[in-house]
Amino acid sequence: IQKRPSLRKALKQPYTTTYSSMYMEYRGERKIKFRIGTENENEYKKLLKPYSDRTGSLNEKGFEEIDVMLQNAFQINPSFRCYEDALSHIIQLREKKQRKEFLKPYFEEKKLPEIKSLKVQPFPYQIEGILFCAAAGRSILADDMGLGKTIQAIGVTQLLREHRQVQKVLIICPTSLKYQWQSEIEKFTTDKTTVIEGNYLNRQKLYRQEDTLYKIASYNMAVNDLQLINEYQPDLIILDEAQRIKNWQTKVSQSIKKLQSKYALVLTGTPLENKLQELYSLVQFIDPLHLGSLYNFISEYEQTDETGKVIGYKGLHEIKEKLKHILLRRTKKEVLKQLPSRTDKNLFVDITNEQKIIHNDYKEIVNRLVNRWKKMGFLKEEDRQRLMISLNMMRMVCNSTYIIDQETNHQTKLDELFDILEEVIATGEEKIVIFSQWERFTRLIAAQLDIQKIGYANLNGTIPSHKRKDLFDRFNNDENCRIFLSTDAGGVGLNLQAASMLFNMDLPWNPAVLEQRISRIYRQGQKRNVNIINFVAQNTIEHGMLGKLKFKKALSEGILDNGESNIFVGDSKFNVFMKDIEGLFTDETVTTSHIDTAREDASSAEKVVAAKEKETTESYEDDDVKEATPKKEPEQLVSDSSGELFNIQPAQQLIQTASSFFSQLGNVLTDAKATENLIQSITKKDETNGQTYLQIPVENEAVVKNAFTLLAGLFKGMAGK
Repeated sequence: IQKRPSLRKALKQPYTTTYSSMYMEYRGERKIKFRIGTENENEYKKLLKPYSDRTGSLNEKGFEEIDVMLQNAFQINPSFRCYEDALSHIIQLREKKQRKEFLKPYFEEKKLPEIKSLKVQPFPYQIEGILFCAAAGRSILADDMGLGKTIQAIGVTQLLREHRQVQKVLIICPTSLKYQWQSEIEKFTTDKTTVIEGNYLNRQKLYRQEDTLYKIASYNMAVNDLQLINEYQPDLIILDEAQRIKNWQTKVSQSIKKLQSKYALVLTGTPLENKLQELYSLVQFIDPLHLGSLYNFISEYEQTDETGKVIGYKGLHEIKEKLKHILLRRTKKEVLKQLPSRTDKNLFVDITNEQKIIHNDYKEIVNRLVNRWKKMGFLKEEDRQRLMISLNMMRMVCNSTYIIDQETNHQTKLDELFDILEEVIATGEEKIVIFSQWERFTRLIAAQLDIQKIGYANLNGTIPSHKRKDLFDRFNNDENCRIFLSTDAGGVGLNLQAASMLFNMDLPWNPAVLEQRISRIYRQGQKRNVNIINFVAQNTIEHGMLGKLKFKKALSEGILDNGESNIFVGDSKFNVFMKDIEGLFTDETVTTSHIDTAREDASSAEKVVAAKEKETTESYEDDDVKEATPKKEPEQLVSDSSGELFNIQPAQQLIQTASSFFSQLGNVLTDAKATENLIQSITKKDETNGQTYLQIPVENEAVVKNAFTLLAGLFKGMAGK
């Protein structure tokens, strides 16, 4: 064109139309501009002059009086055009200005507006975060891990709900965090939540429910439910752990960016790890046009060599300036004085179907033993042993099936742990202590640390005492040693103040053991704020322990010493423990419908347990757990009509059982309250005649018949003499 004079002249001619219009200019910074056509040209110039600047862009007065301006423009000529994208942009900017004006006095006073539904008072830096995100409308909260992005997101939601008419909120998070969000929301607010799960029809019903403010869905579920979500029309979408959309080429990232909402909040502790494209992808969800085209963005700020390899970046302060109104990031160093000295958080994770099957098999055994104790008022020593083994098997499988059989490794906790470690390792120099009661689980963690080449020290019961100091010194003094991995062998006697984060992969029964772990880093002389994260398997015995036992005082008094042994200190305390166990399983916290297909009947499950008891006992020493179960020689097993298994015991063991019975009976009779409970359990009053009868539970009618036959034989023998 430049080589041909006629075309070169035509190229310089501006494009003209007969009609006038208001449109969006996308080149460079987005602006609302006017184009005046040939029809009614002078009238439009006169009308639009007060509302435009020297470049023909809409000015401040135009934003404020857009309604009046458009009305007059259409009166001049109905052919005047106002394009939808331009009008939407104006509405968004006006609403943003209104929010800022409403929140301005609260920014100045550094406090929140009245939020009746919020049950917690955030820290000052969290108040700043809530106000920033609420004012922005669509924003990225990129605070360091441990600074409470969740509570800030909840605060933003409640503020927008009570002051900006937000009525529908969708939280999209990793699958393992769905119930964590539910727990946090119900803890900090008066609102209820709906977790989106199940088949398509069930999810459809859940989206249409109008009785809850919050809907919580996983990323994968959201990808499958794009149409349902857009039909649901959420006012606010919150993306947690938003690194899931950092790669703009993935299906998850592309699908999530198709979701529509007026407000949006992206939560991530690592907005930029390796590439500028990651940051660009996050900003795309907030505003697809904020950073311009990807090509221009990358070419402007990336430095490459002759082969196209990225060798550096330039102008990063310009990116920061562009993002200052939509991205907020604070580090722990910045808000150190505002932080509490210790923060405890429970992280709820789902378990696999394979884990659920094993967990619920043992749960049934525990339920039967609890029912037997309720009927009889006591348990035989063998039943007590089986009870403890079953409870521990349930706890072990919450971490991984590997702890039980070493041939499989069905688990979720390990994956969640390394998702968090990836963020912590990448964003700072913090050192971390990881505790697990089960040595075999620490092996799995150590193996993954080796794969990822993360330096660590590993302490368990097999490490001689004289070598432990070397581990301690390495962790405290070697900056490349970021992790201290330990069983409860390291729960006492070590000073690990170099660390400021502690992960409990499982919770011990005894709260004293838990505090011993925490006191390794949270002690006098610790200059950093400490974060404690407890991993809790959702809808399992761990969840029940957290919610119902609540580490009751009876446990800390010695019912379970150091997690496992020395529990049989007396029947009065054992009864307290049994009531706790009974309460643990009173409410169904797990779904068992899928289990029936995995086993033929309860009797076969009992046989599996019986076969595993001996090998389980042998493995405990390897796992730094002193179990109350002695090693036994194989015994012949028979089953009665109910499917229960009984041991055919030799005479010596029968005598021991009898001795145990009389010992337990003596303990009961020396306790007035226990004696009263025993009397009430074996007597019954006839309401018709007022007489009191003795009633003793028995296994079945045959037991009574055999007892009377034996007594008859004894009486005949005595009569003969």
